Order: sequence, then structure tokens, then C-alpha cells
Amino acid sequence: MTSKVLIAGGAGYIGSTIASALEDAGTTPVILDSLVTGRPEFAAGRPFYEGDIADGALVDRIFAEHPEISAVVHCAALIVVPDSVADPIGYYDANVVASLRFVRHLLRNGCHRMVFSSSAAIYAAADDLTVDEGSPLAPQSPYARTKAVCEEMFADIAATQPLRVLSLRYFNPVGADPKMRTGLQLPRPTHALGKMIEAYEQGVPFLITGDDYPTPDGTGIRDYVHVWDLATAHVSAIDRFDAILTGDVTSTAINLGTGSGTTVRQLLDAFNRVADAPIASRTAPRRPGDVAGAWTRTDRAHRLLGWRPSFTVEDGIRDSLHWSPLRPSRLPGS
Repeated sequence: MTSKVLIAGGAGYIGSTIASALEDAGTTPVILDSLVTGRPEFAAGRPFYEGDIADGALVDRIFAEHPEISAVVHCAALIVVPDSVADPIGYYDANVVASLRFVRHLLRNGCHRMVFSSSAAIYAAADDLTVDEGSPLAPQSPYARTKAVCEEMFADIAATQPLRVLSLRYFNPVGADPKMRTGLQLPRPTHALGKMIEAYEQGVPFLITGDDYPTPDGTGIRDYVHVWDLATAHVSAIDRFDAILTGDVTSTAINLGTGSGTTVRQLLDAFNRVADAPIASRTAPRRPGDVAGAWTRTDRAHRLLGWRPSFTVEDGIRDSLHWSPLRPSRLPGS
């Protein structure tokens, strides 16, 4: 295992959980985060640099002060689909332009291993709503297109430069660190489970946004993967990086999901099984940029990473419910 790993976006929900998983495996995470959405509390006790990934002088300083860094996990990005529809320029600037500059800084500092946080939102799902790494790509929002563009950009760079890139295409993260060190930092999350918890805490019905999708019950379908499972996949990716990307293979992608799809109504049923008080629901129109969704086949992740998810959707809901009342005291002012 690498002695130090730089995590860009390491003060966010997923990045901070990856940092904890790396620490548990004996690796020191070094955190770079602009705190646009991240929280300094999630970087406490770790080497932390506040700033943008496009800031070359800052990246140079990080590598000068931590020469043991030999890999980077790049999960610094804006990720809210409706916001990307409203502000595509901001999303391309933050997610694509800054990433290009970041790669230039990494190469200048001799860092040639990148694990990139990509997204399953780039896929065109098959009729059965399943995908694998060879499925056609058809991103349906500016956010998703920024991820697809970054993957292609990194692959082009890796083809001729001393850079290797492993893109991990996340499905839908839920839950919190089971030890409650970190969790979702946003007080008003936009994803389905976050909205369910908000409805639960406020005693109001949950809005099902769209019930006319081509899914078993008409509601959107997602592959909900526990954030701790995602984090441990990154530990495996760092550990196996050189074995996966070897010889002429300079970039590749791996899907991270559970291998099963859960509709919004099924997620609501699971929520009501876990919560101490059930919530009602009502339907509302689709949100801009939303799609029916998909779930992944997981053969490649198991073969290359030796990884299978170990947490259920109910586990993710339970950990999210445990984290939610802790968040205001762990993250003051949130």
C-alpha cells in the first residue's frame, strides 16, 4: 500500500470517507479541498491544504512537503444535476478546465497514478436498465457530460504522457462511515434518500419526482451503493493499481455498484422498514436532467479489484439516519 495518497476533494462526503478507509488500511491521506462544498472538520487530524486543484503553486507545495505521495484520488467536482443544467459554464469550468490544469500539475510533480471519481450518469442504459463498462455512453446532463469529457481527456493524455488513470464510475452513494466519522455534509441534499430523511424529520410527505419512467413501477431506478463500500473499493484500486494498469493499458474504467436496481418506491419501502416512523409520499414532475436510471453488472470490479459490496440498501438508510442528527454538532453552522 502506498504510504501517502493525495485526495483532491478529500473534505467532502465521499473523499473524507475514502480518507478514513485509507487510514484504516495504514495509508496517510493528504487532503486538498477548496471547501466550496467540503468541510474542514472532515480533514481534521490529516495534512490539509485549502485551495483549488487548478492552483499550480499550491499543488507544487503539497508535493514538496509530502514527497511520499505517489498516487492521487481525484474526487473534486461539482455534482448536482439540476445545478449543472442551470449553470453549465460553472460546471465545465470546475470539473473539466480545473481537472486539465490539475493533471498538468501532477505530471510536473512526477505523480503518474490517478484514481478518478467518475459517474454512472454517463451511461445509456439497455432496455433492461443494466449496464457494464462496455455499454454505450449517453450523458444526459451537463454534470454527466463533464465526467465523460474528463474520462476521454485523461485517456488521451495517458496515451502519450507518463500518466495512468483508473476511472471508478460510481453509482448512487448512500449511508455514512459506519463509525460515524463522516457523512453527508449537506443540510438539504438533492438525492432521493436525502429527501426522504428531510421529509421524515419535518413530518411531511416525500415527493416522488417522476412516476412515468420505463421501470417496474414507473419511478426512477438506481443502484444504491454504501459509501463505505465505495471507499474500500478505492483502497483496493490503490493497492492493485500497477497490476490493473500495466503494459500498454494506460487507462480503464470500473463500475462501482451493488449489481441490483432499486426504484424510488422500493427505496421508500426500505426506508419505512428501517425508520421508527413511516413517511407518506406524493408524486411530482420530473426534475430537469433526471433520467430513468440504471444498475450495473459487477463482474469487472470483482475481477480487477477483488471487491464486492458488503452493505445493503437498508444498511445505507440506517447509517444515514444515524448520521443525520449528529451532523449539526459535528458540522456547526450546517
